[in-house]
Amino acid sequence: MFLLRPPKLNFPHSCLSVVRANSRAIFIAIHFSQGKCKQQVGFLTRNFKSTALRSYSSNAARFQDDRKKGNNIILMGSPGAGKTTVGRVLGHHLGKDVIDVDDDVLEKVWGISVAEKLSEVGSHGFVDAEGQAVMQFSASDSVISLSGSNPMHREAMNYIKSLGDVIYLDVADDDILNRLAAMKVNRIVGQNEGISMSEILQYRKQFYESSYDVRVSCARGDSAEEIANKTLKTLKETQDEIGFISTREERAETDERTGFLDVVLEGLAPDGGLFVPRRQLPFFTEGQWERLVDCSYQERALRILEAWVSPSELDPSSLRTMIDLAYSTNFQHEAIAPVIKLNDQFFIQELFHGPTASFKDLALQLTPQFFSEGVSRKETSGEQVKYLILVATSGDTGSAVLEGFKGSSNIKVMVLYPQKGISAIQKSQMTAADGRNTCVIGVESDFDFCQSSIKTIFNDLPFSKKLMDTHNVKLSAANSLNWGRLLPQVVYHASAYLDLVKSGVISIGEAADLCVPTGNFGNILGAYYAKAMGIPLNNLICASNENNILTEFFRAGSYNMASRRLKQTISPSIDILKSSNLERLLYHATENNGAAVAHWMASLEEDKYFKVSDDIRKELSTIFKADWTTDDKYLKTLKSTHEQTGYLLDTHTAVAMDIASRFAHASRPMIVSATAHYSKFAYDVLRGLGEFPSCHEPRSLVSTLKKFDARPAMHANLEAVVSRPQIHKGQCEANINAVMNQVESFVEK
Repeated sequence: MFLLRPPKLNFPHSCLSVVRANSRAIFIAIHFSQGKCKQQVGFLTRNFKSTALRSYSSNAARFQDDRKKGNNIILMGSPGAGKTTVGRVLGHHLGKDVIDVDDDVLEKVWGISVAEKLSEVGSHGFVDAEGQAVMQFSASDSVISLSGSNPMHREAMNYIKSLGDVIYLDVADDDILNRLAAMKVNRIVGQNEGISMSEILQYRKQFYESSYDVRVSCARGDSAEEIANKTLKTLKETQDEIGFISTREERAETDERTGFLDVVLEGLAPDGGLFVPRRQLPFFTEGQWERLVDCSYQERALRILEAWVSPSELDPSSLRTMIDLAYSTNFQHEAIAPVIKLNDQFFIQELFHGPTASFKDLALQLTPQFFSEGVSRKETSGEQVKYLILVATSGDTGSAVLEGFKGSSNIKVMVLYPQKGISAIQKSQMTAADGRNTCVIGVESDFDFCQSSIKTIFNDLPFSKKLMDTHNVKLSAANSLNWGRLLPQVVYHASAYLDLVKSGVISIGEAADLCVPTGNFGNILGAYYAKAMGIPLNNLICASNENNILTEFFRAGSYNMASRRLKQTISPSIDILKSSNLERLLYHATENNGAAVAHWMASLEEDKYFKVSDDIRKELSTIFKADWTTDDKYLKTLKSTHEQTGYLLDTHTAVAMDIASRFAHASRPMIVSATAHYSKFAYDVLRGLGEFPSCHEPRSLVSTLKKFDARPAMHANLEAVVSRPQIHKGQCEANINAVMNQVESFVEK
């Protein structure tokens, strides 16, 4: 049903500014305009039950009430994408009335055809007149097809959005242009002499991109019926909130959904498990991935993360703003995570162009924005709580978290690092961090102790209550235990594959292999999720140093910490025995069997050992390959790679290169994740090159490395940080009570 309102005049034409409507309705935005696809669907007819006048009230409270009651599906976009046909299909399937704004609203208000009105008032006048006319009508329980120029009128579009959410069906430009040519459309709003249809489509994208709530990406060549089916699927998924569950929870105890921002703030689940989505993991078809090939990194990130984050929590406009802020001039390469050809077989994805020269920046320039948004919403709801983020680092996470959260209000960060388990430059990065809300403590132990201490603190409910009651402080985590930190890592693995397609190395759909130096299992788990989304990564290769517990697990199915002691290597960021993110993989591998995961994690805690069934081991072996190497071997790989290609690896990437060479297959390119810039591990890199530095002083090491004039170039931020004064000098013995005392002392400041 739709109703005409008395006209509301004098709304100027301007760019769209989106205010998210909090309603139950769903709008669908399709990438097309008023020149409609005129094909008919035989079994469908327009069935308008009634049309009546309704008085319009500009009262703000009434407007808000209308926003809450909207239950329409609205199709919006540019000409030629088939919105009329899609609207009819949706109306038929959903039992809703079908309204075409051009035919059923504008022409009835004006008393003349849309083409005549455009000829009468011109493009600019048409947008204003159209906006005023659209403000006259209301509808309920209908499928509504807007004109392509509706989003170009701010007030009209804000009014339309007040009726519900917008789902944007993103149709390829070449499909639209082909249909327009077949339909012989030669005049639309904004088309003047010398302006092509393609240019108009590009101009209009800014309005469509800023006015939707959920995107449905359409593959090239999708028919109207296929688009409608994707829309119906999206409607169902949108109505079913994502929600999260602990990896140790057998099934949700209540129907209450834990939202994305909730899990970002909480970090760990209350039962000690890790949060994962409750519903099936999102999936893109080959055609949908192909649409992302020519996108920038930021555009890819938006489209991928939209599939994981409910618009009821973060509307796409907010998510886009966060992404654009996260990946901008703070990265030293405009491609953010470029893929560099080493030779015909090996391709290096450089993940070290962020502010701290580590792959952790790809997540930790975005995660703090999720966190701050969550805190802000808590404050808006009246909860004036401060947060303390506890971080255990094996070297890279600490500096990335400190950089990402520095200066945040109501958020403090405390980093624990092993005193003797990181490089001199990694230590310089952390101890020189200048955020007033930060604290860095060197612990006289290894990374596993630091990480287990944080888990112990999280699970100590009396201690958490004391912090809350005494200091109004809640605890959270920002390493890859936190879902909000892990999720952005999916993006760069997908982007690496898309870059290979874009450069012509492979065609879309052809397989590639990926090798990742692995410690805590977060990075390679991001690749697993990219594969689950449809990226054709054939082998995920888990590369370890002499702390090869993951190699043993993937080969034998047993995880045995009882007979091991952590070895200090020259790839310290993966000197880890307790790979926490493996818990998430086990949850998925057991088809969400939280009880089994809880049992294994309890065994690991009590006996330092667990073993999965042979069926699970065999299933995992179809996806993961694993091997390990020694310091001497991968230093030789580092040197030979530099001699043969002029490219200089850091020690962790050298681990991956050494292992990747054992699994390389001539029919598939091998992507190697370069997780850090070589200068972060300057002393050992120089040793690998045949140099033997006389000291570990960071400035001297960086200066010596620069003489090699290797590629990639020296990281500018690292050159600067080694000259900064040390601010954080705190130390702590390997005792959980001592760590807790450090926490209390910091929150009291």
